[in-house]
Amino acid sequence: MKNLKKYILPVLLLFAGSVIAQQTPAPPQDRAISIVGATAHIGNGEVIENSVIIFENGKLTTVTDAASTNRQYPGTVIDAKGKHVYPGFIAPNSTLGLVEIDAVVQSDDEDELGELLPHVRSLIAYNAESQVVESMRPNGVLVGQIAPRGGRISGTSSIVQFDAWNWEDAVLKEDDGLHINWPNSVRRGRWWMGEDPGIKPNDDYSKDLQELSSFFKNAKAYLAGPQEKANLPFQAMEAVFKGKKKVYIHADSEKEIIDVLAFKEEHQLNNVVLVGAYDAFKVANQIKAANVPVLVGRVHETPQMEDQDYDLPYKLAYLLNREGILVGLETSGDMERMNSRNLPFYAGTVTGYGLSKADALKMISSNTAKILGVDDSLGTLEAGKDATLFISEGDALDMRTNKFARAFIQGREISLESHQTELAKRYTEKYGQQEKK
Repeated sequence: MKNLKKYILPVLLLFAGSVIAQQTPAPPQDRAISIVGATAHIGNGEVIENSVIIFENGKLTTVTDAASTNRQYPGTVIDAKGKHVYPGFIAPNSTLGLVEIDAVVQSDDEDELGELLPHVRSLIAYNAESQVVESMRPNGVLVGQIAPRGGRISGTSSIVQFDAWNWEDAVLKEDDGLHINWPNSVRRGRWWMGEDPGIKPNDDYSKDLQELSSFFKNAKAYLAGPQEKANLPFQAMEAVFKGKKKVYIHADSEKEIIDVLAFKEEHQLNNVVLVGAYDAFKVANQIKAANVPVLVGRVHETPQMEDQDYDLPYKLAYLLNREGILVGLETSGDMERMNSRNLPFYAGTVTGYGLSKADALKMISSNTAKILGVDDSLGTLEAGKDATLFISEGDALDMRTNKFARAFIQGREISLESHQTELAKRYTEKYGQQEKK
């Protein structure tokens, strides 16, 4: 009975958390929509103060200055004077939809057993009805790259939109990239074993690198051979070697980043992206020369080392952007799924440390779309791209004015309600009733 209780409680908690599912996904767009008079932040640095934005069948057809057109606006007309329109923000390197409640193991599907797992696909574990995913939308985070965690090679990510019945409906780009956790070049001493708790070189670093390199070489040899015996991990590497799948390498220290660039050249990898890259500012010239973009780690962090500038996490994006590196912002780390909703405010923070509002916006829209390889349909407000956008009462990068009026994914007007907004209304009414007594 004691063991039975151990399993019943998490299941009951999981069931209780799933009673209030995500808002019903919106139906396909059935008529043209025209947004008139808003300040349009295109996402590529351009701003149209008095804009006309028209979309039909889920695609943008017109994005222009209102003064340049006198024709009648088709379909439903939204008067957005005094408001702001933005492209939907994109959260890269995210585990949204893979974990619902950290303390309930049955709802945690971000990691698989094993170290070298290029054949693991995060997409099929994505929960489109996640309440956590739903809570992203009222802040403008409408698209995400869903990535696995754990092991040396975690598996393959996919890009989804956040208003869907299931993962098949959600997917925008399937199996877009392979995620590698680069070995740590240093480690902290194990004080519980009597070691000095300070930072010291990782004696296993060279061995770990050799194992990773051997896997790549063996996979390439296998794919060049008769493949008489199926090997799923090696077969999953074919798209990587052909350049059809990007390689996202999670590395932080200066030495690790330099070794990543050498690894890229050794194995002739054309589509490498650095993730985290905390020390990237120290080797910015090499990163730029290698044409490697960077997804900068979470902005709202304290410095990793005692002798570093207190504001290094805030200004890292600026330091890399200044060198001409393509930069996006990502949100992984402690409480990463919940903190993903703060993505626009991370962009707002970096504007106080050297970046313009336009450049900061690029780092959660057009730059990220380019890095993920979806800039043909997302990232900017341009004719021919998906009508994935939102209308805000004010500056969407400022938490004081990030107040949404309406939002659309592929032309479908989505609900901005969530479990959190429902609770806010419930308790507002509760305390309002108490005040009247």
